[in-house]
Amino acid sequence: MNSRLDQGNNRARLVPRFVLFGVVVAIVVAGLGIRLFDLQVARGGYYQGLSAAQQTKTIPVKTSRGLIYDRKGRLVADNVPTFAVKIRPADLPADQREAVTQRLGQILDMPPQQIIETIDSSIGSDFDLVTIKPDVPTETARVVAQDHLDLPGVYVDVEARREYLYGPLLAHILGFEGAISGPQYLELKNQGYQNDDWIGKAGVEQTFESQLRGTYGSEQVEQDAQGRVTRVLQTTKQAEEGDSLELTIDVQTQRIAEKALRWAMNLAGIKRGVFIVMNPQTGEVLAMVSLPDYNDNAFANGISTADYQKLLKDPNNPLHNFAIQDQFPPGSTYKLVAGAGALQDGKISPQTRIQTKSFLSIGKYRYYDWNHAAFGNITIYDGFAHSSDTFFYQLAGMLGIDRLSYWAHEWGFGARTGVDLPNEAAGIVPSNAWKERVFNGQPIYPGETYQAGIGQGYDMVTPLQLIDAYSALANGGKLYRPQIVRRVLDPEGKVVQDFEPDLIRTLPISQDTLRTMRVAARNVPVSRHTYNLVDLPVVMAGKSGTAEFGLRDKQGRLPFHSWFVGFTPKDWHKHPATDPNGFEAVKGTDSQLAFLAFAYDSRTVGNAATEIVKYFLQLYYHTGVDLRINSLLTVGNHYGN
Repeated sequence: MNSRLDQGNNRARLVPRFVLFGVVVAIVVAGLGIRLFDLQVARGGYYQGLSAAQQTKTIPVKTSRGLIYDRKGRLVADNVPTFAVKIRPADLPADQREAVTQRLGQILDMPPQQIIETIDSSIGSDFDLVTIKPDVPTETARVVAQDHLDLPGVYVDVEARREYLYGPLLAHILGFEGAISGPQYLELKNQGYQNDDWIGKAGVEQTFESQLRGTYGSEQVEQDAQGRVTRVLQTTKQAEEGDSLELTIDVQTQRIAEKALRWAMNLAGIKRGVFIVMNPQTGEVLAMVSLPDYNDNAFANGISTADYQKLLKDPNNPLHNFAIQDQFPPGSTYKLVAGAGALQDGKISPQTRIQTKSFLSIGKYRYYDWNHAAFGNITIYDGFAHSSDTFFYQLAGMLGIDRLSYWAHEWGFGARTGVDLPNEAAGIVPSNAWKERVFNGQPIYPGETYQAGIGQGYDMVTPLQLIDAYSALANGGKLYRPQIVRRVLDPEGKVVQDFEPDLIRTLPISQDTLRTMRVAARNVPVSRHTYNLVDLPVVMAGKSGTAEFGLRDKQGRLPFHSWFVGFTPKDWHKHPATDPNGFEAVKGTDSQLAFLAFAYDSRTVGNAATEIVKYFLQLYYHTGVDLRINSLLTVGNHYGN
């Protein structure tokens, strides 16, 4: 009897539950019905139109970027396969956006807000993929792919990433490839660029973007309503790989130049420096080092905002190529302009003697020689060798500022060289017209003409302009456009474009004048103005220079840069019996090697750039001797006052 009573009670308790279950089922069925009605009837036309519009579409097919080699055929920029995580905004439900970005941020180790900002800043269609993070590790890509149910709209894409095999060594030359910016996309989308494209941002990657990029192909595909490809219908245009570049740069010469420059900078505590090597016969740049440097692979891998800001805030500006993008007073290296100009204009002859003094006066102003002493009654040969300021003050006065300006422009100063790298500076060459234009009608004063004769005052040059000028001295007066790229090659390695030497102008200067200045340049090391540089078993000629700038210290001294620019003849070995001082060797015009060292704010007791050049020549020519004088790189006052 109790059993029957219990069964009755259980049935009584189950009735409300069955009723409740029935109500829930009815609600769910009704909701589904309403949703189906909305999708199929109320909004069926919309989705039908969307489906029809998305049924077939022509999409771009990306291609491989061209490779980059040095002049010896060494591969310096390659493409490697990598995984990228992307989001298609149309596939990311609004109500899941926060959860998806939180989860994805944990996997990718990046702030969710950064992911949201990346999506929101995309200027493409909601159906276009937005790159969230390129170059993710294989294991990370696998986790994202396996977690696709919890990550709607998130995709793993396989794409090519740039790899720079020598990293910082060639960074300022090669530049880097980076994600296309919004303004760039708007400007270039009519040329076939996509919102998730990568593009050359600096160096030859930027200059030769159109050749390296290649030509995208196209496919006709079938897509679903959410823009996802369901199948490829046909290829409507074949993709064409990008052309490759062969540089004029020799990696081994670049290494030697970088080693010599870094040695002196580390020893003397110098923060910025440049070393350039060029072939005077062609204008080919064999090496171009700018320190500090950076790793272009960081950009190819997708540099973080924090790391990028760190580079931008570095006071020594490692992203800057100081060889071409900045301009400095050239100091005594600029005496080439006044010396050659005075000879060519007949103001002096090679035998003319000029009395030097410890200073020259204009009114109440004194213009001192660099050592506050006189060098006697000397010719251009000794004036150039000892770098007498008062000698060249007088030459500048003979020429006048406008004639001095004319000769400076002929040597290539005051204008971009046209090197195939972006963002080259033009430099400054003062003249009466320039001063009046820039300084509201003021004329050039006589003292400013003196300063212009020794590469001070308003004169500003880039290191590349300076070595280009001395290359023209070395080769007999041909001013070439410096070149970084030697040839463009198709994907099979055939030459598409061969860059011949590009002559800017033949200088309107006689061979006698040029020969006189080459002998004067040889007299610089022979006179031991550059200490023991002449003792190297290498015939070389050139000019050192120091250039003051900035504000005086407590002792009234100005900081200064150090320069040395020079060249070696083709037959660079010394031959004591026939040419004991090397003067005959430098009279020729067959030089194959010009070089320049620049040490920014060096403040050393000796000329830091001279020691850098000395070390470079020892390494480059395998001399087997080491004549470096480390004590000259001690911080001090080069001027001795």
